[in-house]
Amino acid sequence: MSLVKGDVKLTRTDRGVLVTGILHTDVEVPCDRCLTLFRLPLTLDIEEEYFPTIDVNSGVAVEIPNEPGCFTIDEHHILDLTEAVRQYAFTAVPIKTLCKPECAGLCPVCGQNLNEKQCIHQHKEIDQRWAKLLGIRPSSGREERKDG
Repeated sequence: MSLVKGDVKLTRTDRGVLVTGILHTDVEVPCDRCLTLFRLPLTLDIEEEYFPTIDVNSGVAVEIPNEPGCFTIDEHHILDLTEAVRQYAFTAVPIKTLCKPECAGLCPVCGQNLNEKQCIHQHKEIDQRWAKLLGIRPSSGREERKDG
């Protein structure tokens, strides 16, 4: 992930600090068709509550909520957004990533990136449901009939 930019708002709650905001970043991902790495821009809409581990006034340890994956403010009273941003970015990446909508992909025979140059292979698209029929040769038209 590269530099993260944006604005966040910190709001005190009865249990901790609510962080809300819109952040912009990009991540390097492989194209699902040609496997080329490219930068994918992401917009993250963050909303998380952070819980203190130390009381600000007394310095005594505070019990954090028994919630899986909750974020905490450390013993130095630092609220670090790194893990939340990582998790939001991870879930924001689409299932299928393409370097460009018209990406030609790779040659299924030699693996050449067809966006860079064409290869020497014939690229006929064959519907795999009919592929077994390619092995059947047409008869000469004269069938021998055997009546028993």
